[in-house]
Amino acid sequence: MNRKTLVLSATFGLLAPVLAGCGGSDGGSDGGDPIVVGTTDQYEATKDAPAPLDPAAAYDVGIWNILRQTVQTLMYVPRGGGAPVPEAASSCGFTDRENQSFRCKLREGLKFSNGDPVTAEDVKFSFQRALSIKDASGVYALLSNIDTMETNGDSEVIFHLKASDATFPYKLTTPVAGIVSPKLYSANKVRDGFDVDGSGPYTFKGEVKDNTLVKATFTKNPNYKGDLKVLNDKVEMRSFEDADAMGKALDSDDIDVMTRAMSPEQVQAMLKKPKDGIELTEMPGLEIRFLGFDTSAPNAKEKAVRQAIAYAVDRGELISKVYSGMAEPLYSLIPSSVATHTNSFFNKYGDRDLAKATSTLNNAGIEAPVKLTLHYTTDHYGSGTQKEFEVLRDQLNSSGLFDVSIKGEEWKDYRPKQIEGEYEVYGMGWFPDFPDPENYIVPFLDKDNTIGSPYVNSTLRGQLIPQSRREADRSAATKTFGEIQNIVADDVPVLPLWQGKTYVAAREDIAGVEWAVNPASELQLWELRRGSVDPT
Repeated sequence: MNRKTLVLSATFGLLAPVLAGCGGSDGGSDGGDPIVVGTTDQYEATKDAPAPLDPAAAYDVGIWNILRQTVQTLMYVPRGGGAPVPEAASSCGFTDRENQSFRCKLREGLKFSNGDPVTAEDVKFSFQRALSIKDASGVYALLSNIDTMETNGDSEVIFHLKASDATFPYKLTTPVAGIVSPKLYSANKVRDGFDVDGSGPYTFKGEVKDNTLVKATFTKNPNYKGDLKVLNDKVEMRSFEDADAMGKALDSDDIDVMTRAMSPEQVQAMLKKPKDGIELTEMPGLEIRFLGFDTSAPNAKEKAVRQAIAYAVDRGELISKVYSGMAEPLYSLIPSSVATHTNSFFNKYGDRDLAKATSTLNNAGIEAPVKLTLHYTTDHYGSGTQKEFEVLRDQLNSSGLFDVSIKGEEWKDYRPKQIEGEYEVYGMGWFPDFPDPENYIVPFLDKDNTIGSPYVNSTLRGQLIPQSRREADRSAATKTFGEIQNIVADDVPVLPLWQGKTYVAAREDIAGVEWAVNPASELQLWELRRGSVDPT
């Protein structure tokens, strides 16, 4: 197998994919048959989450992978990364030096998929409903810095922000900022079920069984006007129970592309022995995994307990036993491939120091063993999660300092309980909403954070986070982000564990995979095509 050496830029948006295995075949453009994409993401409507596809409620990479195809945003991050550029808008930009007033002008002839014109009032409505609904997922927090909005005619919308925010253009690229029609979406409540309509590159039709979406069909939207080049006419996405079932579908030619989430065993097998007619694409990963702590719970509220866990965890052993070749140790919330990263947790705790873990508990007057339950989701982050938590349990128990048990639950039950604070210690994964280091900090540490953490640090919230947002030159915020990471390492409201790589397997007649699935595991289905010639 020929492997290319991957060179990572220090800037988030300049990550490039690597191809492994056989090259694609020569050929022309997309044929008549739909391209079929497999995923292990599950889409279920439940009592706690009745509207899985509403942009005002959805805060999950799997669901965003549907919304990004169908609901158009004012801006988007272009192929290959970099600063956001206009999508539904023809132009966007700050109009003041303080980065508090942002103006966008819509493209001419912009239409929803049903042919209705898209106006500035529709944009204002879409943002306001997300802020009004204030869904428990916390996704509205991406827009919570908006103070007021005004329109100028049918084509111009102006956002006035509460405070300076140089990352606001990135937030306009996220699905919660997607434009929806007031005819189809209520201003004050979510849209239940599996209908989704917008002005994006595709229309959507779902096949639902027992309140679960089993197949999504994306058909090229004839009314789409935007910056994206759609290189196929139709894509089907099928949901599989697990990675093994998805792999069998690829082997039997039932699907063309296998996306999130391949199992570690599948990746290792393909790396060691490539399969004829199948190409494996490897990308530097932006996914992170971490333990979260309810800092108001009986044991986790003690900083010494959280610090002792940080001393007792062995990331190297965890990765070698579970994710060999698919992950690397993470010593900060900000991955090493993202600018402003510092190894704050390694600098403070090193790798597994049981003597210091013991003295930390002793100095705080905490009697060992500390009893804890570590919670994890059985079906959301891939097949390795259970084994990962078994290794963590064994590491902590072998220290003699902890009496740890583990408990797994399906995501549909796990996520509501986690948000409500029912877990003292829990596992979470994160894919970035947008390419800026802030998005690895604010969702977990600021007010209205997405994990429902009660942890409050006034220096972080009142000084450092607002200070980082004022820097239009993001490299100028490096010192500020360094201070943030050091505070997190000292207080341990979360414990970073590892960052992953992204792998996608596809049949060799499918081109564009390296752009269709980016390092954040976000699907850009418009990039897929049959044949190796790029018509762009």
